[in-house]
Amino acid sequence: MAKRMDDDGAGEEFTIRVVSGMDNFGSDEWKSLSGTSKANLAIPYNPFVSHEFLSIVEESGCASSKSGWQPQHLRLEDSRGRLLGAAFCYAKSHSQGEYVFDHGWADAFERAGGRYYPKLQCAVPFTPATGPRLLVAQGMDRASVQAALAQGLATLTDRLSLSSAHVTFATLEEAEVLEQCGYLHRNDQQFHFFNEGFSSYEDFLDTLASRKRKNLRKERREALEPGISIEWLTGKDLTERVWDDFYAFYMDTGARKWGRPYLNRTFFSLIGERMADDTLLVMAKRNGRYIAGAINFIGSDTLYGRNWGCIEDHPFLHFEVCYHQAIDFAIDRKLKVVEAGAQGEHKLARGYRPVTTHSAHYISHPGLRHAIDDYLRRERLEVARAAEYLEEHGPFRKGERTDADARDDD
Repeated sequence: MAKRMDDDGAGEEFTIRVVSGMDNFGSDEWKSLSGTSKANLAIPYNPFVSHEFLSIVEESGCASSKSGWQPQHLRLEDSRGRLLGAAFCYAKSHSQGEYVFDHGWADAFERAGGRYYPKLQCAVPFTPATGPRLLVAQGMDRASVQAALAQGLATLTDRLSLSSAHVTFATLEEAEVLEQCGYLHRNDQQFHFFNEGFSSYEDFLDTLASRKRKNLRKERREALEPGISIEWLTGKDLTERVWDDFYAFYMDTGARKWGRPYLNRTFFSLIGERMADDTLLVMAKRNGRYIAGAINFIGSDTLYGRNWGCIEDHPFLHFEVCYHQAIDFAIDRKLKVVEAGAQGEHKLARGYRPVTTHSAHYISHPGLRHAIDDYLRRERLEVARAAEYLEEHGPFRKGERTDADARDDD
C-alpha cells in the first residue's frame, strides 16, 4: 500500500508492508518507536509493546497461527525502507485472550448469514493493559503517522475480506484518531491505583475513610496469619526453579478459570531470560515453600498486574498478593500507577479507582456496523454512569480528616 504523507512536512511517498512476525523488525529500529524503549521516554515505556515481549509471545508459540493469533504486523516505511511507524496485529480465528468482548457481535453476524472470523486484532496478546497501538518513530508527526496506520488497518481488512479490525486497549489519543478515520469508539472500565506521592502504605491509607482503613489493615493481617510471608522477586531472583513454582500456580488457576491457559512454560522462561528486570513476581511462602504468586511487569511509571495462581487457598491471600503488595511496590519504587488487570469492582474497596479504557473497531459490513454503532452509543453512557457512581461511592475520605477518624484508627 503506497500513499503520500501530507502532514509530516516532507510530502513523500510511504509504503505499508504486512509482515508475518516480529523478526521482520530490528530490535534497534523497533526501539525508535513510541513507548517501546526505556531510552526513549517522550512516551512512558510500556513493556508489553517492547520488541522483547512481542517476540516472546511469538517464539513461545503462544501467539501463532496454531493458537489462532497469526501475526500480521504493519510496517510504515519511507521510500528508503526507513521505519516511520508500526502496528502489531494478528489475524484471529476466535475472540479468546482479548478482554474486550465481541462474542455477541460474532454470534449475531453469523446467525444473519455473515462470517465474522477471521478478523484483524491490533492488541497485545492475552494482555488487557492500555498502551500505544499505533507506534510512531521519533521525529515523525504523530497525527499523520497514526492516521496512516489506521487507514492501513482498514485497507488490509477490506483486501483480505475480513469482517472487522479491532484496536483494543488503545490510548485515548489513538482512539480519537481512529474514530476520525471511521472506526467505532468503545469504552470499558478498569480499576487503577494512583500513587499521589505516598511515602508508605500507611500514608496511602490516610486518604481512606476510617472504616475502610480498619478493614484493609485487618484484611492484610489475616492474609498472613497462617504463617505466610511475602517475597518480591525480580532480576536475577527469577530462576527456572521459581518459574516452575509460578507456572504450577498459573496452570492450576488458569485451568479452573479458562479451561486452557493461554501461556506456556516456554513463555515464562523467555521472560526470565530477556525481561527479568522488567518483571516482578510477588510470591507467598508457607512452611518453606511457595504456595501462591502473581506476575507483574514494570514500566517506566506503571506497574502492570497480570496473572495470579495458588496451590493453597487462604482467606484474603489473593488480595494481599495481587493488590496490596502491588501498591507497596509502586510506592517503594515511586511508580505513578498500578494497573491491576481487567474488570473487578472488588478492587475499589482496596483503593483502586475506576478508569475508562478505550478501543476502536472498523466494521466492514454496513448492517453490522450500524447495529454495533447503536449498541456502543448506549454502552458508553452506561460505562460513564457506572464510573461516576463508583467514584462517588469509593472508599476515599470526603473532606478533611477529623479527630473521630484518628480515634477509629486506635
